[in-house]
Amino acid sequence: MDSTGQFRVGLFGYGLAGAAFHAPLIEAQPRLRLDAVVTSSPDRAEQVASRYPRTRVHATAGELFERADELDLVVVATPNSSHADLTARALDAGIPVVVDKPFTPTSAEARELISRANDRAVPLTVFQNRRWDSDMLTLRELLDSGELGGVHRFESRFERWVPVPKDSWRDRGGPDEAGGVLYDLGSHLVDQALCLFGDVDSVYAETDTIRPGVGADDDTFLSLRHTGGVHSHLWVSKLAAQQGPRFRVLGGRAAFTKYGLDPQEAALREGRVPGEQGWGEEPRESWGSLGVEPETRPHPSTPGRYQDFYAGVVETLESGAAPPVDPADALRGLEVIEAARRSAASGSVEHV
Repeated sequence: MDSTGQFRVGLFGYGLAGAAFHAPLIEAQPRLRLDAVVTSSPDRAEQVASRYPRTRVHATAGELFERADELDLVVVATPNSSHADLTARALDAGIPVVVDKPFTPTSAEARELISRANDRAVPLTVFQNRRWDSDMLTLRELLDSGELGGVHRFESRFERWVPVPKDSWRDRGGPDEAGGVLYDLGSHLVDQALCLFGDVDSVYAETDTIRPGVGADDDTFLSLRHTGGVHSHLWVSKLAAQQGPRFRVLGGRAAFTKYGLDPQEAALREGRVPGEQGWGEEPRESWGSLGVEPETRPHPSTPGRYQDFYAGVVETLESGAAPPVDPADALRGLEVIEAARRSAASGSVEHV
């Protein structure tokens, strides 16, 4: 902690995750200070210097680890294949860690990191920010209120139209690098389904690689059977010229259907930050529809709150409170993803 009472944060990576999500959310949290960023890109180093002039820039992870005793937290927002190594090094240095989703490429690596963190009594959490999406919070409130009745089917989608692959590990990298949409956007869908409806006992999946030059899946469907009886159908695609509803939830009393994405990612990309007027709020025309046709009505969206994740991290650093995301949840998500990959390869239902 520095002389002003702020926790000093080191950020590995300044690509999409680091620049658009972690850095602005860290700076928006009054008890955190973005002390250093690690990037080997001169262009990204200039971007850091321009937006965060007080922040040091290091070209290598080694340079940051040389200052380990000056840091209170590190955030790993590098390509997925490097998550396990950087997290292990930070834990060994005794530094609390936030790891961007999907935690690690394999459940075995995730399990080892959790064990390492527990052995060293060092806090570890995973950035599953979509738990604080507007639509997720709205649906949580509807479930708690009982307005939907007993839910029997949950449909959830992250669909985009990117017909030309990008020259990045997300498109070009194979499953060994945790590339493809199942590990990327799919990790959000799986995490949300587990949060809303509990554990699952079986998984069926269909994965396809459609666009030329792509190293992993770019169009995937998952069917999860939750132990409580709910069926979750999850779609993730980068080749959806028309998108389906973000959520469609069928209950015994009513249904809830919601189109469109939470506004926080777009706002962060535009340079806005939590605390600004209207943060996380959706316009009325973006609200979901609740009821039984033809008697449906718009249901107000609860404002999204990405800032709650790092507020929870501060509580963990200050008082030892439970982290905002239990890494065991992220481990379970990886086990589901691995079962989905086995299912897609064999055409069978996999038990997890």
